Parts: sequence; structure tokens; C-alpha cells
Amino acid sequence: MKRARLRIKSAIGNIETVVNDPGAERRGLAFIAHPHPLHGGTLDNKVVQTLAQTCHDAGYVAVRPNFRGVGDSDGSYDNGIGETDDLLTVIAFVRAQYAAGLPIVLAGFSFGAYVQHRVAQRIAHDKLILIGPAVNMYNFGAVPAHTHVIHGETDELVPLAAAQAWAQRSAAPLEVIPGASHFFHGKLAELKAAALAACHS
Repeated sequence: MKRARLRIKSAIGNIETVVNDPGAERRGLAFIAHPHPLHGGTLDNKVVQTLAQTCHDAGYVAVRPNFRGVGDSDGSYDNGIGETDDLLTVIAFVRAQYAAGLPIVLAGFSFGAYVQHRVAQRIAHDKLILIGPAVNMYNFGAVPAHTHVIHGETDELVPLAAAQAWAQRSAAPLEVIPGASHFFHGKLAELKAAALAACHS
């Protein structure tokens, strides 16, 4: 496995990005977005790391950027707008390093799910995986048919009822992890199993 920590040039400076590449047998590229930058969200968040490991295990190059103003990324928080641009920049850079036509997975957790839902409206992709999407805090629009939503049953920040109502309006399949809080404390194995199934669907 090849692991690299990059600083990818963007409109606001550089975006710190960790890339885990499974090697020659890679089957696609997965981009994982972290939770809210102003509430401790980074590429090292345990849910983000679990998603990256899951995608890597499924044969995808797992790509985790730090949004602007986080870690060694330049700039400052921009309410999801600039963060969308950050991800689009990272995706364009990484795609250029690999053979054309590799499937694209967009995955995001909480605020990161909001950003990825915005990214999904801007580029062609094959799967959109939203973990604990903050639908009660941000304006989530329609999502494509290949969207998978995973939510904790006892999510204390984004009530399950809110996620269910949005998923129903969006016709997005929602998988509930029993007993899981927003950060999936003690439920990362269950989260990984659900995310792996989404990657393979």
C-alpha cells in the first residue's frame, strides 16, 4: 500500500491531502470529506478514517483532504461553498494522476456529507455515500439515484427523524445503525460493514 501526504495547489493556497493507494489492482477513486472545521473536524476524524479504510479495503484509492483552514490547509472556513471548491480541486488533481475512467465514489460525514452532496451536483461520479448528513443544519437538495445514506439510530446532533424525512423526500435509501450516536462511538465496525456494502453495491 502506498500512502502519501500531499499539499495540492488551489485557488486559496494549498490543500493538505492524505492519499492511500491500494496499488495496481485499484478499482476506483474514493474522496472522503470530514465533519465541521469549526467543531474539530479533520481528515483524522475516526469516522473519516474508517471510511477511508473501508474504501481502501474495497480496492479504491482513498483520498482525505483537510478543508481550508484545517491542519496544513490554507484559507479559512467558508460555509461549505469554498470547501466544495477545495474538493473539486483535489478531485481534479487526483484524477489526473490515474488512468481515465476509474469509478468515482464521493463519501462524506456530517458537514462533509453536505459538501459532497454539493460536489455531486458538479461532477460525474458513480456513488455518493452520506454518513450522518447534517440535513437539519444545511439545505440539502436532491441527490442522485446511486446515493446511500447511513445514519445512527440515536444521533444526538442530527435526529434520525430528520434524516428519515429528508431521505424519503429524496428517494434515497437510508440504513440505520442501531444504537449508534452521531460519531458512531462503539459502532465503527457496524459503520464499516454498511459502508463496505455501499461501495460494493
